[in-house]
Order: sequence, then structure tokens, then C-alpha cells
Amino acid sequence: MKEVMKMVFRPESSAPADSLWEQPADQVELTLEEGERWWGGTASDGLLMPFGDAAFARDLGSPTNQGSPLLLSTRGRVVGSHRPFAFTFESGLLRVSGREVRAGRCGRTLREAYLAASREFFPPSGRAPARELFTAPQYNTWIECPYTPTQESVLGFAAGLLEQGMPPGVLMIDDSWSPDYGTWHFDRGRFPDPAEMVRRLHSWGFSVMLWVIPFVSPDSAAFRELEGRGLLLRDRDGETAVRRWWNGLSALLDLTNPAAVDWMTGRLDALRAATGVDGFKFDGGDAGDYRADDMTFRPAEPVDHCEAWSRVGLRYPFNEYRASWRMGGRPLAQRLQDKAPLWGTAGIESLVPEMLAQSMLGYSFTCPDMIGGGEIKAMSVEGASADQEFFVRYAQVAALSPMMQFSLSPGRVLDDEHLAAVREAVAVRQSLMPRLLDLVDEAAGTGEPVVRPMAYQAEGADDVTDQFFLGPDLIVAPVVQRGVTVRSVVLPAGRWRADDGTEVEGPTTVEVACDLTRIPRFERLRGV
Repeated sequence: MKEVMKMVFRPESSAPADSLWEQPADQVELTLEEGERWWGGTASDGLLMPFGDAAFARDLGSPTNQGSPLLLSTRGRVVGSHRPFAFTFESGLLRVSGREVRAGRCGRTLREAYLAASREFFPPSGRAPARELFTAPQYNTWIECPYTPTQESVLGFAAGLLEQGMPPGVLMIDDSWSPDYGTWHFDRGRFPDPAEMVRRLHSWGFSVMLWVIPFVSPDSAAFRELEGRGLLLRDRDGETAVRRWWNGLSALLDLTNPAAVDWMTGRLDALRAATGVDGFKFDGGDAGDYRADDMTFRPAEPVDHCEAWSRVGLRYPFNEYRASWRMGGRPLAQRLQDKAPLWGTAGIESLVPEMLAQSMLGYSFTCPDMIGGGEIKAMSVEGASADQEFFVRYAQVAALSPMMQFSLSPGRVLDDEHLAAVREAVAVRQSLMPRLLDLVDEAAGTGEPVVRPMAYQAEGADDVTDQFFLGPDLIVAPVVQRGVTVRSVVLPAGRWRADDGTEVEGPTTVEVACDLTRIPRFERLRGV
């Protein structure tokens, strides 16, 4: 490990200062301070964060992935609301337009801004998702069995993982396990005895989750029932809305109606009672599926439907979401949007920045999508040959994230060398599991994120977004570029011990050798 340059850092901040909030307004304009950077808005903009050094604009009326009407400054300022707003950075100014937007000086640092915003806009619930979502890898049938899961293929998928030496974990049965969307019972033609399947998976050490959505197939019995009861979304003309989504055309539950929520949770609770499944992957519910002029039981904007869908999952400790609005601090597992199996910013290089964006919006229980990529249109299963280096490096990012999830079966697409490297990444995760679970509990209790931008713990590292803090004292710097065997790691002030035992004094930047099996990481040595 070679030390290459010295960095200038301000000391790590102390406890948050008292917040000084301005009166709510519909228009806010702030002059950017020298070197000030901002986080927030929507996780899908993570690659562009922190904002402030270039022109940027975003309307949060229809966010993608996880979103919140919130902006946090590395100089301790906060802009937030309970309603969506639009914002622009241009010519040294931040302009925000919305309703009841609040701006405040809440300290001097990003951490102080985050904690003040947490208290004001997304206080911690005191709960985390099910422990099992963290303590072992998750496995999803989506890439191995897209649209075609059967009882036999699900059991074969799980058995194959165990034969490869992978530990049992949470197994998610994805799309098309039911006869229709909205008909929430197993298709008995493909799952003749789902209770026996779940019992067997439990005996092997797996927990079981099922994929669900807020859509309802037209011309189904469920559609006729729900339309007759007035529980479906209506368009501006008062007709039942049928919208195109990635699987075709469907109606949507009107989740502003408590009776529609009761209908959905009643079906899910019955599924759990009848089959023993542990919980649900809540897909869909994107704000873009709704219209501002839709007719609803209660007045709602598109983001309110997304939030309503997210609230359904609060009932179930085993949960997962890919789209949420204003749900920071809640005990929900939040997965990044589906990723293509690509090197570069369109794929693997987006993982860390977008997880950091999730964290700064209060979504602490994050998952960097499915290892190897979860974008089905970019994946081919039959005869597929995965980029094995890519798969390993993706697994290493996920291994030291709050959650890691496989869908491609590692033993099917990897040779012995690369499968061993993936197992090593899982072993590194397991060695850090006590720390990880402590951080999960801290996030549930205090709101402090599990994964943190460098600037959260080390002022002066505002633009370092390809590495992160796992808690306050461990820096993780995964490799995300093809063929790289040496990478730079920025270290703040203090004494640091690398995963290979080397010690170095910061602030500095070091060059670290990183063969196929290494996940570069540095532990702060307190009291040295």
C-alpha cells in the first residue's frame, strides 16, 4: 500500500447544534456558500450528488426509486417539506418551489443537517425489517425463473444454492406465482402444494417471501369484485383506470380507500396463514403510474399513492420495496431500481452513489439490487455466460451493504475461482455481521444511516462518492471498474488499519492493491 498525497480535512463534527428554521414558504432561494454541496431528492439521481457545483434541476412530483422532499447541505443547512417540490441549482443559487417549504440552519455539517432533518421530517420508528433480511444473503427467483416459477423450479433453485456452498437466507418468489395480478393465491397448476413447498424451504433454513403489486388484471374475478365495490382507481372521466406498466395493462387499487387496503392485507394475511410464507416483496406503486387528475376516495397526488403502497408493507417485517415516497425512518427494506449487467455509470458504478443517496433520504435499510444485475431485458438465462469479474465485484459491493441479494445462481454462471471469490465476499460480510446488526439497530433507534457518505463522517470529503463509511469507523472502498487491481482510497484524519493489517496515518490518499478476492476497507483506530 503506497501513500500518494495528503488531504486537508476539518475535524469530525461534534453533536448536532440547535436548529434554526425559517417560516414555511412556497418559494425558497438560497445563495450557495463556498464549497457547499447538497444531497437529496430521489435516489435515482445519486450519481449526480452531491449537487451544487453544476446546474441541475429536478421536479419531485413524480420521483423514481426512493424519494423524499428533502435537501441536505454539507454546511448544515436543510430544505424540506411534507409535500413534493421542484428545485434547481444554477448560478450559485438553490431555488425551491413547492408548498410549505422549510429552510433551516441546523449546524455546520452534513451529519448535523441529516439528524435535524430526521427529527423534523422522518423520525426513526424504533423498528427495523426482519433480522433475516440482514443476517444472510437474499435470493430471488426473478432472473433464473422469469415469469415461469414453479414449485419444482423454486425448490431446485434453493437446493442448488445449498449445493454450491451458499448459506440459506430469505428466498423471494418473484412474478407469476399467482394465476392473475390481484388474484393473490398460488397457481395450483404450477404450485400443487405451496404449503409443503414452504415447509420444505423452512426446513432447509430459508425464509420465504412472495412478489406482489397494487395492480389488478382486467377481466379477472378480483377485478369484477373490486370494481363493483368501488375500490379501484378511476380516471378523470370517472371510468376505472387501466394503465400500461412493464407487464401490460392493469387496473390499480385505490389505496387512499381504507377498504382497498383492508382487501389487500386480508389477502396477504390469508396467504401467510394458508401457506406459511413469511412476507412480501412489494413491487410497483411508482408515482409515474398515477395521474394528478385521477379520481380517488381521498384527495391524492401521484406521490401519495406511492406512499400509500409503502405503508401497506409496514404490517409485515419481511418486506421489500423498490419505490417509496417520504418513508425515511420506517422499517422497510429498500432495493435500488433494477440494474443492467454493465460496467460504468449505467451499471455497477451507480450502486454506491445511489445507496448513499438512499441513506441521506432516511432509507437506511438498503439493498443494491440483485448481484450481477436485475434488469430482465438485459439478462439472458438460457446458455448465458455472465461476466465473471463483474459478478464478483458486484457481490463485493453488496457484501458490505446493509443487504445483499442474488438472483443469478452463482454456481451456474461462475467457474471455481470466481465462485470462491463470491463465497469469500459472503464470509467477509459474516465476519462483520455483529457490527452490521448493531448499525441496523442504531438506525432503527436514532435514525443514523448504516451506509454513510464520506462527508457525513469526514468534512472535506464532499465529492468522494465511490467509497463509503459503514457506520462511523469503517471505510469501505469496493472495486467497480473492469480489470482494476489497484485503487485509490481517501482516508480522513486519524490512524487507520487496513484489512491486510497495514496501518496508516490520515488525512491522506493511499493506493491499495486489490486482487479478485479483496474488498479494501479501513478501520479507524480510536484512542491512538
